[in-house]
Amino acid sequence: MADTFPQVSYIVASFLFILSLKGLSQPETSRRGNLLGTIGMAIAIVVTAVSLFLRGAGTAALPSPSSTALLAGAIAVGCAIGAVLAARVAMTQMPELVAILHSFVGAAAVLVGIVTKIHSAGSDAAHELEIAIGVAVGAVTFSGSVVAFLKLRGSVSGRPLLLPGRHAANLALAASCVALTAVMLTAPEPGIGLLALLGITALALVLGVHLVAAIGGGDMPVVVSMLNSYSGWAAAAAGFMLSNDLLIITGALVGASGAILSYIMCVAMNRSIVSVIFGGFGAEVKAVGAPKASAGTARETNIREVADLLTASKNVVVVPGYGMAVAQAQHVVREITDALAERGVHVRYAIHPVAGRLPGHMNVLLAEAGVSYEIVKEMDEVNDDLPGTDVVLVIGANDIVNPSAQDDPGSPIYGMPVLEVWKAGRVVMLKRSLAAGYAGIDNPLCYRENTLMLFGDAKHSVSQLLAAVRER
Repeated sequence: MADTFPQVSYIVASFLFILSLKGLSQPETSRRGNLLGTIGMAIAIVVTAVSLFLRGAGTAALPSPSSTALLAGAIAVGCAIGAVLAARVAMTQMPELVAILHSFVGAAAVLVGIVTKIHSAGSDAAHELEIAIGVAVGAVTFSGSVVAFLKLRGSVSGRPLLLPGRHAANLALAASCVALTAVMLTAPEPGIGLLALLGITALALVLGVHLVAAIGGGDMPVVVSMLNSYSGWAAAAAGFMLSNDLLIITGALVGASGAILSYIMCVAMNRSIVSVIFGGFGAEVKAVGAPKASAGTARETNIREVADLLTASKNVVVVPGYGMAVAQAQHVVREITDALAERGVHVRYAIHPVAGRLPGHMNVLLAEAGVSYEIVKEMDEVNDDLPGTDVVLVIGANDIVNPSAQDDPGSPIYGMPVLEVWKAGRVVMLKRSLAAGYAGIDNPLCYRENTLMLFGDAKHSVSQLLAAVRER
C-alpha cells in the first residue's frame, strides 16, 4: 500500500497537469486550466510529504521530528511567499515574476544535483551522467533567468550584448562542461568528481548569462518562453536524480510545451529558434544608423480631436501595448470601445504575438478587463484589414508597430512581422514622449503624415477620452 498510494496519486496529478495545459491553450478555458493545475500541484505536494512517512513507517528510516519540522516549515514558507506574490504583483510585473520563478527551478535542480552527488559516492555511470546534465541545465536556467528578470525589470539594458567571438566562447564553455562531465564519470576519488561537478556548475552559470545577454529586448518574450522550457527539463532531470516519476512527467510536459510555444513564437516573429537557443547564433551584426524619420516632426493632437475622429469612424482598431499595462488603463479602454460599439462603430483589438513582455500578456489584461474574446484578434487576422480601417488607436505600443521592421535593413527588429497600422486612414499614438521603445530604437511611425501623437499618461489620457466620447 505504501508503494501503490503515491504512484496512483502521481498518475492522477499528471493527468490533471495535462488537462491544465489543454485548458490554458484557450482564453475561454484558461481559468479552468489554472484551477486543474493548482489541484494537481496540491496533490503532488501532499502525497510527496505523506509518502515520506509511509515509506519509513515502522523502520529506522522514519523521518526525525527535526526533519519533519524542516519539511513543514519549508512548505509553509513557500506557500506564504506564493500567496503574497499573487496578491501584490501587478500584471505589469508578471513577466519578470515568471522569469525569476524559472530561476528558482534552475537553482533547485543545481542544489539537488550537488547534494545527490555528495550522497551517491560510487554510483553507476548513468546516474552520474543524470546528475551532470541536471546541474548543467539547471545552472543555465538559473543564470539566464536572472538576466531575463533584470532586463524585463529594466535594471539592465534591453540591448543585446554582442561580444566579439561570442559563439566561439559559447562553444568553448559547452565543450568544457562536456570535458568536466567525463572527468566526473571517471574520477577515482569522490572529491575529484565533486570538484568537476562544481566546475560544470560555474561554467554553465556563465553560459546562461552570456546566452540571454546576447538576446535583444524585442525578443525577450521568446526568451522567457524558452527559459520556461529549460526549467521544465531541469525539473525532469531532478526527477531522474531523485527517482521521482511525477517530477519527470511534469518537467517533460513543461519542457515540451515551452519548446513548442517558443517555436510558434519564433515563426510568428520571423526569428530562428536556433538564434534564440544559442544567443543569436548565425545572426549578422548590422550597423544601425540614425533613425530615418528622426529629422521629421511629430504632429501633436488633443483629446477633443481624437474623440471626434473615433466617433466619426466606421472601423476602429485598438493596439494595446506594455504602456497600457503599466498605466493599468485596460478597463477604461474597454469602456471607450464599448461606448463606440454602442454608436455602431466596428471595434476590434489587434494583438501582436509579443505585445507586452510575456506570451499572452495582452490577452490576459484584456480578459481581466472583460473584453469579449470575439473582438480580440491576432496580428495575421487584422493586418489585411488595416487599409480599410479609419482609425487605429495605439496605446503604449512602440516596437510592434514600427515600420523599420520592414523598410530599414539596419534596424535590430528588421524582418520581424509587425502590425502595419500606418496603412490605416489615421493613426493615433498614445505615448508619454517620443522616447524609444523597449528595443531601444526610434519609431518612424511617430513622424508619418497620417499619425497623430497624444502625449501623457495612458490612463489619464484614456479617462479624458472616455468622457469626451460619451459627450458626443
